[in-house]
Amino acid sequence: QVQLVESGGGLVQAGASLRLSCAASGLSFSRYGMGWFRQAPGKERQFVAGIMWGRDRRTAYADSVKGRFTVSRDNVKNQTYLDLNNLSPEDTAVYYCAADLWGIGSYRARDYEYWGQGTQVTVSS
Repeated sequence: QVQLVESGGGLVQAGASLRLSCAASGLSFSRYGMGWFRQAPGKERQFVAGIMWGRDRRTAYADSVKGRFTVSRDNVKNQTYLDLNNLSPEDTAVYYCAADLWGIGSYRARDYEYWGQGTQVTVSS
């Protein structure tokens, strides 16, 4: 079956960096657009970044993270990554990766068929 497993979260201070990874199995990874979303306590899940399927590597970002976060993928290792730089307490959330067949890295959560369990990122001031 399809599995998406996130890792790399943790507790860091403001201004620090983290790299989140999402390992995919049970699917033809290169055919899937990958997205990163986050959900803070008491808030709705929100789009963070997305990357198109295949070798196109076209990306999209939420305005709140543009210039600080970078999404990438490795179609050989079946992984997608989210590099988080210059973190602030407002970035504290559970971060999820998601997969969308033939996807473009959509900002809409409903476009994604598969989801991981999430990894916690906590940024202290």
